Amino acid sequence: MTHKAKARHILLETEQQAIELKQQILSFEDFDRLARAFSQCPSGRVGGDLGIIPQGKMVAAFDAAVFSGELNCVLGPVVTPYGHHLIWVTARKS
Repeated sequence: MTHKAKARHILLETEQQAIELKQQILSFEDFDRLARAFSQCPSGRVGGDLGIIPQGKMVAAFDAAVFSGELNCVLGPVVTPYGHHLIWVTARKS
């Protein structure tokens, strides 16, 4: 059975940038707006929306956060070879 999740993320160069943006999100700043302004991933243009992600399709650390982290809260920073991610998972399904 394939597990799937709906998620968005913000990709940043440094851990410090990720920590600062996470604090803004925790202070009720809009994740979508911050993703559009700061994410280095092309998904930033759409508020970091990654759509539906099948388990096992992303790099290991990102996949682990998406499929084991708490729903509807900011996860991270999650470090991958691409940089530092802040992740927001809105749904999971088997």
